[in-house]
Amino acid sequence: MSYLIAMAGKGGTGKTTLAGLAVRYLIEHGKKPVLAVDADANSNLNEVLGVTVEMTVGQAREEVKAGGGRVDMTKDQLVEFRINQCLVEADGFDLICMGQPEGPGCYCAANNLISHYMEVLSKNYPYIVMDNEAGMEHLSRLTTKDVDLLLIVSDPSFRGVQAARRVHEVAKSLKIVVGAAALIINRVTNGIPPRSLEEIQHWGLPLAGVIPEDPLIAEYDGLGKPTVTLPADAMAVKSVNEIFDKLIK
Repeated sequence: MSYLIAMAGKGGTGKTTLAGLAVRYLIEHGKKPVLAVDADANSNLNEVLGVTVEMTVGQAREEVKAGGGRVDMTKDQLVEFRINQCLVEADGFDLICMGQPEGPGCYCAANNLISHYMEVLSKNYPYIVMDNEAGMEHLSRLTTKDVDLLLIVSDPSFRGVQAARRVHEVAKSLKIVVGAAALIINRVTNGIPPRSLEEIQHWGLPLAGVIPEDPLIAEYDGLGKPTVTLPADAMAVKSVNEIFDKLIK
């Protein structure tokens, strides 16, 4: 049975970068192969991981819904064939991207087929790292797998922490978290402001750790270099490793 780590948080908090570093941590600690799932339509997990995506699940869903594809296959076979095409194989991990959200019309049949195949696919991996939209719609629609570890990423601001709390409330309303949930404060420069700390303490969600602002991440982004190739002594890498040393047994 695979262990699902879901990353969530509002845009701009760096959760996609942390998802990539989580994949790196798992690989380096022998917990491979890892399935990386990019479930954020606005995300670029493939760039963080340094791989190229040719097809997304969203594109496969559109094709199935439109009735296109090979005439020698049933719809189930076509979905399996197309989703296999979506899977990007890399060293120690595979990546699948959900792509754009649904447009007008009913996608129920295609969604059900894809949900089934994603459930089958997940059994091939001991760990899954999923980068999610803040509302976590993909997680509720496209897989029935429960979340073992929900990591909500926020910046240190009071508004950021409030937004993280709302993400947690959405997750609880979906009843998908069967394991632990924790907060990560990212891009910290001068500690966590007192008002933000008060909100965290009042809210009661465990604080898994703090990650300092790392100029190397911006440098790598500017050069188009995958974040997972950061040196081992980079501040962000060291902080992420310390967090996962505590969370992953």
